[in-house]
Amino acid sequence: ACFRLLCSLLLPALFLSGILCVSLVVLLWGVRLWIQRKKQLSPAGRDGKRPLLVAFFHPYCNAGGGGERVLWCAIRTLQKKYRNVTCVVYTGDRDATGEEIVEGAFRRFNIKLIHPVKFVFLEKRFLVEASLYPHFTLLGQSLGSVFLGWEALLKCVPDIYIDSMGYAFTIPLFKYLGGCRVGCYVHYPTISTDMLSVVRNQDTRFNNAAFITSSPLFSKFKLFYYYFFAFMYGLVGSCSDVVMVNSSWTLNHILSLWRAGACTSVVYPPCDVQTFLDIPLEVEKSTSEYSIVSVSQFRPEKDHPLQIRAFAKLLKERVGQQPSLKLILIGGCRNQQDEERVNNLKRLCEELGVSDDVVFRINIPFEELKRHLAEATIGLHTMWNEHFGIGVVECMAAGTVILAHNSGGPKLDIVVPHEGHVTGFLAEDEDSYAETMAYIFSLSPEKRLEVRENARRSVHRFSNQHFEDTFLLSVEPLFK
Repeated sequence: ACFRLLCSLLLPALFLSGILCVSLVVLLWGVRLWIQRKKQLSPAGRDGKRPLLVAFFHPYCNAGGGGERVLWCAIRTLQKKYRNVTCVVYTGDRDATGEEIVEGAFRRFNIKLIHPVKFVFLEKRFLVEASLYPHFTLLGQSLGSVFLGWEALLKCVPDIYIDSMGYAFTIPLFKYLGGCRVGCYVHYPTISTDMLSVVRNQDTRFNNAAFITSSPLFSKFKLFYYYFFAFMYGLVGSCSDVVMVNSSWTLNHILSLWRAGACTSVVYPPCDVQTFLDIPLEVEKSTSEYSIVSVSQFRPEKDHPLQIRAFAKLLKERVGQQPSLKLILIGGCRNQQDEERVNNLKRLCEELGVSDDVVFRINIPFEELKRHLAEATIGLHTMWNEHFGIGVVECMAAGTVILAHNSGGPKLDIVVPHEGHVTGFLAEDEDSYAETMAYIFSLSPEKRLEVRENARRSVHRFSNQHFEDTFLLSVEPLFK
């Protein structure tokens, strides 16, 4: 009787599930055909041929960070190489016009595009804001990116889609519903094996709150959530036809998560090294003040508080010594949260009594950035597991003595010996940063010049030309 009852319930359930699955497949197929129809109706160019649309998904394209420099260099590279290509940028920067965004790229990065770019302005960018998801942020932002990607796809159906900002969950959407050839440039994996180990070891970090680390139950739940998310992230990422990563560190994580080694390659970000190499390099003249410069966006992972605390410690140990020191924090503010972060950093300076010795320079023009780097003695960078570190390369090219974090891109790719010679220094915490800065200032000007020259010789690997060559080689399969 029980078996008959089970069969009588199971068979209709299986039948209903089958109908739902078939209905879903038919619906998705219908959506795909409808989207393909939209693509075919797009207007032809002057020569009567429909241009090849290459779309970049970059909701924050008007921000002033290294990711945006990669975007504009990639677009300029494609414009140089391919004639019948129109580049499209999906952006949520609705507070600026297309002309203002392009002008901003030139002003900040010294990048001048060859042809106009088509901008598709998205209204739902708020769906990928971290502030919208106080809990389950990774999952919330990833699901939000799918809805934002859907808006983008409805507004413009490209032939080639490149996610240039790390929204991997949009890739299957454009591949299977949009019928696009898809690629991505990964600056930083959304989740990494390092993040899993932080939760597993119950370490407290900016993305792992103390109330979680102190509870074995919460830690286990978060670890399960991270493993589930890592599985999903690997699934969507593996849909890519072409995967470009910005460093050896990112490569290792993406290979372990996406398992798409055959189509994955390292494409170092383009650093405008030549512009900085034009700065004359000579033995420092005697001066009444040395400057330490930091170049990075005001985001939590950049760990500006570590810079300020280490600097305060250095000043404490140098009481009465000459010349005096200045810490100059240069960076981009994208939104109100970044501005609030800067205000918090200023309050930290007041608490530590170093307000008069720390200068904030926000969203400054390229020429001013160049001047500050030309005058600086030390270039400072403190992000743990920085995926690459364009700011680190720029500091080295400009002739500062670099001091970066002993992890990620700086450790594996950038601040490495060149032909057996030292190119810079690495540190890990407040004490080691303060000690290493003190050591750098204790060196003779001639010895510092030697390190600066070695660093300069090593940065040609990260030039615009090298980026263009490797980028074109990587995306070539998308244009076949």
